[in-house]
Amino acid sequence: MTATAAHEPHAQAARASAEYLTFRLGAEEYGIDILRVQEIRSFEPPTRIANAPAHMLGVVNLRGVIVPVVDLRLKLGCAQAEYNGLTVVIVLNVKGRVVGAVVDSVSDVLELPRDQIRPAPEMASSTVDTAFITGIASVGERMLILMDIEALMSAPDMGLIEV
Repeated sequence: MTATAAHEPHAQAARASAEYLTFRLGAEEYGIDILRVQEIRSFEPPTRIANAPAHMLGVVNLRGVIVPVVDLRLKLGCAQAEYNGLTVVIVLNVKGRVVGAVVDSVSDVLELPRDQIRPAPEMASSTVDTAFITGIASVGERMLILMDIEALMSAPDMGLIEV
C-alpha cells in the first residue's frame, strides 16, 4: 500500500463532514467553521471608537494585538443585546486578521456530515439577507443555521478587512 493510498480514506472522511462551533444569538442557534476560531474569551467591554457603526463595539488588546469587536446580535438584527455572565467573544482568524464576535453563549462543537446540511432557503424579501448563510442542519430537535463567518466579517459594510 502506498502512502497516498493510506491517506485517502482519511481525506474522504474529512470531505464527508465538517466541525462547527455552535453558539446562540437570541433564540437562534448558529454554527461556524471551527477552523476559523482562534479562541473563546469572556466578554469585557471594549474601548469604543468614535463614529463606528452600532454593531462595532470597539477594540480590545489581546496579548498586544488590537482586535476589533463586533456584536453579531446587533449586526444581524437580533433582539437587544444584553451582556451577562454567559456572553462571550469568539476570537476569529479571518483572512489573516484577528476579529472578535460577541455572542450570547457558546454551546458546543459538532461534527456534521455534509449530507445532513440542507441549502439555505431562497428568500424573496429584501429584509432577509441569506448571503452569509451556508446551510441549515437539523441536530436532533435543534435547527442549526450555518454561517459563513469569513464572508460576513469581510463584507464591505463591516469595514474590517480590505477586499
